[in-house]
Amino acid sequence: MIDEKFTVACPNCKKEVLWSEENRFRPFCSKHCQLIDLGEWATEEKIIPGSEITLLPKDEFKEN
Repeated sequence: MIDEKFTVACPNCKKEVLWSEENRFRPFCSKHCQLIDLGEWATEEKIIPGSEITLLPKDEFKEN
């Protein structure tokens, strides 16, 4: 078995990180970078493009 080390760049700070099961934050280098990324999704700085959806007005929404 070949024991190759595979590294990736942290999506946040671009630091080279070992891609392995021991790195519980992969692909990030740390919990800090992981939380920064999560915050960007939560504040919609990052989005997945798609078509707009039409929301129902509250008075048309019925709960079961």
